[in-house]
Amino acid sequence: MSDVVPVFASIVDWEALLETVAAALVAGVGIAIAFSLAIYGVARFAEARRAGASLAAGAAATLAVVALIVCVGAITAGILIIAAA
Repeated sequence: MSDVVPVFASIVDWEALLETVAAALVAGVGIAIAFSLAIYGVARFAEARRAGASLAAGAAATLAVVALIVCVGAITAGILIIAAA
């Protein structure tokens, strides 16, 4: 039984595994936040537009567009990384 542990430890690259898990966690949380900001921006845009606050509506629309660009950029980067592997 004690011979199994050294073989298993040599098969798994723990550093690469930890790096992958950390990158997935950061990317997952980052994309969730960016998409949440996009939804928030769209909702605030609609609310400000109905209220006639054009400056607030413009700021909210800008937030929504930037957040959506971040999401599309992250998706594109992910596809390019997968395709390059």
